[in-house]
Amino acid sequence: MTKNEIDILLEKQRKFFNTNKTKDVSFRLETLNKLYQIILNNEDSIIKALYDDLHKGDTEAYSSEILFSINDLKYIFKNLKKWSKKQKIFTHLINQPGTSYYQNEPFGISLIIGPWNYPFGLIMSPLFGAISAGNCAILKPSEITENTSKLIAELINSNFPEEYIRVVEGGAEVTQLLINEKIDYVFFTGSTQVGKIIMKSAAEHLLPVTLELGGKNPCIIDKEIDLDVTVNRILWGKFFNAGQTCIAPDYLIVHSEIKDKFIEKLKQNLDKFYPNITHENKDFTHIVNTRNFERLEKILSQGEIIFGGEKDKEHLFISPTLIVNPDMNSEIMTDEIFGPILPITFYDDLNKVITDLKNKPKPLTLYFFSNDKRNQDKIANETSSGSVCINGTIHVIFDNKLPFGGVGMSGLGNYHGKWSFETFSHKKAIVKKSFSFDMKQMYPPYKVNLAMLKKIIKWFY
Repeated sequence: MTKNEIDILLEKQRKFFNTNKTKDVSFRLETLNKLYQIILNNEDSIIKALYDDLHKGDTEAYSSEILFSINDLKYIFKNLKKWSKKQKIFTHLINQPGTSYYQNEPFGISLIIGPWNYPFGLIMSPLFGAISAGNCAILKPSEITENTSKLIAELINSNFPEEYIRVVEGGAEVTQLLINEKIDYVFFTGSTQVGKIIMKSAAEHLLPVTLELGGKNPCIIDKEIDLDVTVNRILWGKFFNAGQTCIAPDYLIVHSEIKDKFIEKLKQNLDKFYPNITHENKDFTHIVNTRNFERLEKILSQGEIIFGGEKDKEHLFISPTLIVNPDMNSEIMTDEIFGPILPITFYDDLNKVITDLKNKPKPLTLYFFSNDKRNQDKIANETSSGSVCINGTIHVIFDNKLPFGGVGMSGLGNYHGKWSFETFSHKKAIVKKSFSFDMKQMYPPYKVNLAMLKKIIKWFY
């Protein structure tokens, strides 16, 4: 789209928003229900588009993109009326007689910029939040997953008027045009590097933002664990979507006492998960494009491969790979991997691990496997990350009653369930005072001396 076309679209959305129709809760519920039906009626098309873009298998496509979306939608739908009610609070004595409350109101026009790794689910989920809060919305899917982007555009643009919800396709240049003074809120999911660009652009217009980014999510394995369960959960969380997940375990930190048996179990169970794997395996996602494939291919040489390492550039396939003795100063240990490569390091002292983590950028999620409750509490209380998951991996994202988001370099703001509704809402404070009483002492010329004023203030506060 051109700048002129975008300006016309934004003017239409502003005009529609100003009618106050989107603030009607019944209208929001009607829209959410329509979105629900659209998703249900197009499951096969969504799964096909995801396969065409990422070679994503049916099970992973349905569970992570469709089921994930509709569960979030249903939870919002069920609770929206309650969340939308005015929230009364105790009225301060200085405002008596009167009433005080706050109400959630929409920002206006929300821009939602989606990622390529979960190109359907991670643009739909924030859309539900924007709509539930009463906003108009513009969606900008990732141009990298072009089949899914095209499908989202077809589903949304053919079912909703452009002045309410609109999908705009294109690359970075379109995103830059969309972030302007006529937008009221920006929600971005993607890399930290691009997130910085988005935030800088938004800052020029003082636009509020939510940034769902990523980072190097450490996974610490204590010596007191259920070995088989631990390994299975790590392998599933890491190699789901071929490791192209913002909350995937990025590297392992394994207690030295269980080093040998842990590595052996990793190999055994990984071979069970993906026996004789090739690019034809329908349960294993491929790398999204050549550029990312070449980046990951380079990473493969930055440590000792002890399992996997097969690659097929023609089909953008890299097999699940385990690496030990990684080069601690190279990309494999300094940058987010975002692929099916799992480096393994070792430790003896948990306190030293925690100290080291404190000196690194804060991860989106931190994982810890242990039966030791004291160590569990130590990790939860002494580290900083967007979230912590004990004895699990990507399980942390599935409970929509919990806020999801990063901290520091891993993101800004939260969403999912009620948190999505609140993210796209402004809490407006409202005070209604009565004319029946007026404190004349408040007005100049002030006749109350400072000592008396302090006594009055102490009484009020």
